[in-house]
Amino acid sequence: MELSHASVPRPAVRKKPSALPLLSLTLGAFAIGMTEFVIMGILPNVADDLHVSISAAGQLITMYALGVAVGAPILTVLTHKIPQKQLLCFLMGLFILGNAVSVFAPNYAVLMGARLLTALTHGTFFGVGAVIASGLVAPDKRAGAVSMMMAGLTIANIIGVPVGTFIGQHLGWRASFATIALMGVVTLIGILMLIPKLKPEAPIGIGKQIAALASPRLLLFLLIAVLGNAGLFAVFTYITPLLVQVTGFAEHSVTWILVLFGCGVTLGNMVGGKLADWKLMPTILGLYAAICVILTLFAFTVHSPAAAVATVFLWGAASFAVFPGLQVRIMSLAKSAPALASTTSHSAGNLGNATGAFIGGTVITQLSIEALPWVGAALVAAALAVAFVCLMLDRKSAAVKP
Repeated sequence: MELSHASVPRPAVRKKPSALPLLSLTLGAFAIGMTEFVIMGILPNVADDLHVSISAAGQLITMYALGVAVGAPILTVLTHKIPQKQLLCFLMGLFILGNAVSVFAPNYAVLMGARLLTALTHGTFFGVGAVIASGLVAPDKRAGAVSMMMAGLTIANIIGVPVGTFIGQHLGWRASFATIALMGVVTLIGILMLIPKLKPEAPIGIGKQIAALASPRLLLFLLIAVLGNAGLFAVFTYITPLLVQVTGFAEHSVTWILVLFGCGVTLGNMVGGKLADWKLMPTILGLYAAICVILTLFAFTVHSPAAAVATVFLWGAASFAVFPGLQVRIMSLAKSAPALASTTSHSAGNLGNATGAFIGGTVITQLSIEALPWVGAALVAAALAVAFVCLMLDRKSAAVKP
């Protein structure tokens, strides 16, 4: 069996890089981010309409995350014979279908199936999209290109989710998914028209690609992704009760604080891409160290409204600034399977999301909600320690080369 998207592709005709192809990927990321998170804002509407409990409706979020974590690498392997541009079109087709089914879902079970279908496209789209984005620019601009695509996901949290929630609350939750499906159609047209014809490299057997994922150094970086995301979601999952119960904010104020967090996320994502293009490993190490410090400070600033808001902004910026460099590093460690490695990194990230949420809930039950920043800092410190091990391995490998 052969893979037609085994390594980073290059446009058939090398021209001055255009932002338009990257923008089509950014729009796709925006739509996917919106379909992932908008359900949180319209959960009561879905529960009432489908006559299920809030907790049961909440499983639509859990199953989506599991669909990304488990299904994305499987779908990437199953679609290994499809050229990358065609694969993106196929994924957008599934995405549109999943959201269209959500619009007309007659019951909870059908909606759950539709959510799982869209979840399958999530990780594979970002995995293949990251490879294509990095192949559209010069080698020293790869992290910046990936961060531009990922900006769609972060902007979705600032604009897409509030807009989708507003639509769902005023026109019905099905209208939210109809809007997302329409965005998927626009994205599909953009991919067809703007992504250039890609020249595939020599195909690599699927066995070699899977073997590439077994590289100890690559597995260490996937562990970094799990620990880093666990540190983020151990706190972020419970940010509303933390800011309400400890800081003293009213619930309606938390919405605007989360918008500010999203602004920090977007800024950090773009700056992080530039920094990673400059110095990759120092950027990853420095950002994880910064996150540790910020979360430690949050344990104290959470008691002061003004200081808490400033800390939340910095935390969002630093937490998402690390992702572009981490993604590029993971792809570079699996040169024979960049798309599969990139997809697997999203699976690792979602595993970290679920793990962090579980750990955070346990901390609240066994200790207190005020302990969350400390636990988050400890998890990120573990990611930093593993990153230092990777740096030492890189230096040792460089030293033995002639």
